[in-house]
Amino acid sequence: MIRRATEADVPAMVELVHELARYEKAPEQCHLTEEQLRTALFGPDPALFGHVAEVDGAVVGLALWFLNFSTWEGVHGIYLEDLFVRPDQRGCGLGRALLQTLAAECVARGYARLEWSVLDWNEPAINFYKAAGAVPMDEWTVYRLTGDALRAFSG
Repeated sequence: MIRRATEADVPAMVELVHELARYEKAPEQCHLTEEQLRTALFGPDPALFGHVAEVDGAVVGLALWFLNFSTWEGVHGIYLEDLFVRPDQRGCGLGRALLQTLAAECVARGYARLEWSVLDWNEPAINFYKAAGAVPMDEWTVYRLTGDALRAFSG
């Protein structure tokens, strides 16, 4: 079952995000806490949204996303920050169902696009996304300011 995340899902969702960080070979970079996720999803001004995949009452997958905006199209889109399904639950269609739920959200709201990033080495995910009809944005390179560089540049 795919459904909107609730506050009761936060502990399981944080656990899944940390599991994703281990899968992506960067567990030391994941510092998400339950309090942070609870505030981001359910605080006074939520800017993050989430869906979960549930099997037999247990949360086994998630999609965390936020709105972006296309100045060329003049409408919002969804940026999928994290899509993760526990390895023992893969192959049952849960990842596809989570992605389809977000695509349906885009269509229902008149959003122009659904986009995300994927690590170059993650062939299973790349193949999964291509099978869904997604295309890589090869002409675009993601840039990021973080940590000391962000603080230094901020003035």
